[in-house]
Amino acid sequence: MRRVTGIGGIFFKAKDPEALRAWYRTHLGIDVQPWGGAAFAWADEAGNATKGTTIWNVGDAASDYYAPSTSTFMINYRVDDLAALLAALRAEGCNVLDKTDDSEYGKFGWVMDPEGNKIELWQPPPGS
Repeated sequence: MRRVTGIGGIFFKAKDPEALRAWYRTHLGIDVQPWGGAAFAWADEAGNATKGTTIWNVGDAASDYYAPSTSTFMINYRVDDLAALLAALRAEGCNVLDKTDDSEYGKFGWVMDPEGNKIELWQPPPGS
């Protein structure tokens, strides 16, 4: 079974998310959208568009979305078969969180790494 196939997103918290987003927009040229982040479209070596995006997002430090982690960041990894991977991780003794989510954006599950960081696993919808 293939496990992680790519990075779907990088999420981190800021004490002043608006100011930090503005800094990234001004100094690094990131096209920060009103929802608080940017979507980087994938391309091959020749610069031709391919299916897939990587999300970058700055959230509010007060958010509890990363709980039970106390880390200021969370990485979202793309996977091919979320249910099979979560079952394998459980069988390997990993701390897999009970909650999963299935929406128009795909299927999501979470596991805690040994350092206490919450890792988001994402199975994109077909064709994404």
